[in-house]
Amino acid sequence: MKFNESWLREHVAVDADRDALCVALTAIGLEVEGVEPIGGELPGVIVAEIVEAVRHPEADRLQVCKVAIGGGEHVQIVCGAPNARAGLKAPLATVGAVLPGGLNIKAAKLRGVESFGMLCSAKELGIDPDASGLLELPADASVGTALSTYLGLPDARIELKLTPNRADCFSIRGIAFDVAAALGAQVCPFDAAPVAATATATLPVELHAGADAPRYCGRVIEGLDPNATSPSWLTEKLKRCGLRPISPLVDITNLVMLELGQPMHAFDADTLKGPVGVRHGRAGESLKLLDEREAAIDAGFLVITDADRPVALAGVMGGFDTRVTDATTRVFLESAHFAPSAIIGRARKLGLHTDASHRFERGVDPALPRVALEYATKLVLEILGGAAGPVIEAVREADLPQRAPVTLRRERLARVLGQRIDDAEVARIFVALGMGVEATADG
Repeated sequence: MKFNESWLREHVAVDADRDALCVALTAIGLEVEGVEPIGGELPGVIVAEIVEAVRHPEADRLQVCKVAIGGGEHVQIVCGAPNARAGLKAPLATVGAVLPGGLNIKAAKLRGVESFGMLCSAKELGIDPDASGLLELPADASVGTALSTYLGLPDARIELKLTPNRADCFSIRGIAFDVAAALGAQVCPFDAAPVAATATATLPVELHAGADAPRYCGRVIEGLDPNATSPSWLTEKLKRCGLRPISPLVDITNLVMLELGQPMHAFDADTLKGPVGVRHGRAGESLKLLDEREAAIDAGFLVITDADRPVALAGVMGGFDTRVTDATTRVFLESAHFAPSAIIGRARKLGLHTDASHRFERGVDPALPRVALEYATKLVLEILGGAAGPVIEAVREADLPQRAPVTLRRERLARVLGQRIDDAEVARIFVALGMGVEATADG
């Protein structure tokens, strides 16, 4: 599991520095396998805007840019980046700045034209390996702001080596609960308030796989802006966790998976007729997957269906024909619970390993689908606009995993640990982990 430090700290506020945080994670069984610094303080690097860009008189591949740096001031920068253009906001290393790797920024003459600083790519700033052009910042980025403040730097990518029994820690929020318990903190409240329906579009949902698929939630959102792009805060979070941004809808489902631990899928609603169902596969069926390979299906697979035709492999990967594209204006969001036994080994049988199957094989909280769907809906409406229909939920209550109360005896705890821990401290740890605690005579 890879995650970025700053995102974790959004969910749990602790005073521990990076080293102490990593020591605490390893001490509680979440072994830190690697730490990769992302960016630094970057003194002297600011948000700037190219006001004017004209071709260098002595070099076809260079441009002479008039760059706004805030307070009504402008500087002249000679730049060779292919995406340098008027109106672009990008990082500017001012004269005197020192970039990662020790590069000192000085005033210079390039082919006879003075340049007072350097417009930067993500690679030059130590943020991302992309060196194809300047790091493009959103249009609402405030010119003159320190880039480290704007991007939340310095940061770090932390990789955990998780054992299969810690499925709860395949999410930022799951890790946050353990950190809170270990370091005497509380996890910050999470806003997943239901999003009111402002449209009537729905697709009926049916369950035909028994205990293998006891809960399935879906929602149609229409009127999406096909020209919308993922905001920088979203793409930065994905990249810092090791995922490549793809498109707003896919990025949102990936963000929800990383943050909450609930895999989701987005279908282009215009490719579906309904009802949407979940059933076991049938011998002789096949499905063209998102990666364009043809998957042979049998009764060992769970499939998502549209009017009984397979459109996705449940818990593994979506289908090619119902995928969202740059032209999608209506989406059907899926958020479901699948039993681990119904998913284990299915991806490997096809030579696949997906983030969704990795989580479902180990077990996902059966209460998460509705929460994740509401959160994803909120993000879709904020980023792509549109109107959401009502949430349609199909559930087999008797087949959902039941949360049985666990009795922890004071004497048993002391005997196993070899030391006594105060009841108040035991209760504090459980509450920090998000559990309900009730005192009894024995513990």
